[in-house]
Amino acid sequence: MASNSDSSLLTLPDGRSLEYRLSAPPSGPVILLPNFLGAPFQAWDPFLPSLHARNFRTLNFNQPGHGASTTPADLTSTTFPSIADDVSHLLSHLGIETLYAWIGLSMGAALSFFFVTRHPDRVGKLIACDTLSSSPRNAGTDDIFANRVKAARDAGSLSATVESTLQRWFGDAWIAAHPDETARLRALMATTTLDGFETCCNALRSDTFDVRPLFRKVGASVEEALLVVGENDGDLPQSMATMRDEVQEGFKEAGKDREVELKLIRNAGHVSFIDGFEQFSNHVLAFL
Repeated sequence: MASNSDSSLLTLPDGRSLEYRLSAPPSGPVILLPNFLGAPFQAWDPFLPSLHARNFRTLNFNQPGHGASTTPADLTSTTFPSIADDVSHLLSHLGIETLYAWIGLSMGAALSFFFVTRHPDRVGKLIACDTLSSSPRNAGTDDIFANRVKAARDAGSLSATVESTLQRWFGDAWIAAHPDETARLRALMATTTLDGFETCCNALRSDTFDVRPLFRKVGASVEEALLVVGENDGDLPQSMATMRDEVQEGFKEAGKDREVELKLIRNAGHVSFIDGFEQFSNHVLAFL
């Protein structure tokens, strides 16, 4: 079992390695925070002390090709349902029957919808942040993920992808004002492999990626839900408002009198727990 700073590896049934970290305090309820595309789970580290101070244990894991998690031989075989099964194996390995909460951002948030609807009552509180609802093909939009994979493959590395991603997430002004945090994230993102990036992009491109049919099932699967989005995160504030309405309807259909809120993080972008840290912390800790 991992210490506060060390990660461990789990060998999955297909032979892949899954990197995870279970952090203190030893007796607290567990909150899962997966990584998101391009960055290993250490990206969450600034937020974890706030959870530990409230007696929560935190469980992080890396999706394929991020950190020390390895990729399958077939880079097209990874889907959100298959990663949800990886999570189930991890929880069984650790003897964790239920999670107090799942806090996911972007790909980690989309994954949460697949997990909770495949494994009802294993997650108490769902917090989904800054996430798409479906693959480009299912949304009828240009395949941005295919273009990013091609650019990275043509370049032979993710260096340019990391820089463009940081700029897209935070903007030039924030990057200039926060050189230390930018450098920390850049170093973390540099550990992601090209195969890992492509594998996870393939999951995001897959026809199986469409959480819209799952929104109304969330209410029957968890106790409460909260949605969070950065104000400057493209069209996600609008699409997540629709998501909120659908999830809320699902709670009503499940006979649960729970209000589902969408919290807008002012002046924040896609990784809203970093450039909107104080607002994000206030909303999420109050919900927890």
